Amino acid sequence: MRRKLVNGTVRGRLSDGTPNPIDLYVGSRVRMRRSLLGMSQERLAAELGVTFQQVQKYERGSNRIGASRLWDLAQVLGVSVDFFYQDIDTNTIDQSPRKIYAHPELSEDITEFDMDMLLRRDVTALLRAYTKISDAKLQKSVLDLIEALAETK
Repeated sequence: MRRKLVNGTVRGRLSDGTPNPIDLYVGSRVRMRRSLLGMSQERLAAELGVTFQQVQKYERGSNRIGASRLWDLAQVLGVSVDFFYQDIDTNTIDQSPRKIYAHPELSEDITEFDMDMLLRRDVTALLRAYTKISDAKLQKSVLDLIEALAETK
């Protein structure tokens, strides 16, 4: 059965069949948070009552995440629902088939920081280790060290 086209899209996909950029973004935020927690796709799937393949599809944006599932994801991952939309850029929003426009405070310019960096395993491992440092002064010292090393190129 062929899906019905609505406004040039198939159920929120672009006319070429690729997933809605907002779905891709939300999926990347799910993956980032799960990775930061050190949680496997299998464990997240078990917590949600779905298969790990479904979690993979959510993270890739190939399956859309409904409102109730997004709520469940937020609860399991320990974040608010708005976490999944934080720092979304206007370019992503403008590519949405529905032309949804964000509030200015949600469309902060992220050109200086590549959000895909947060998906790298070494970056998530660094963030996970950094957040485990309980001493605020030591945490600040580690940050200062990293920033100093970054400036030495």
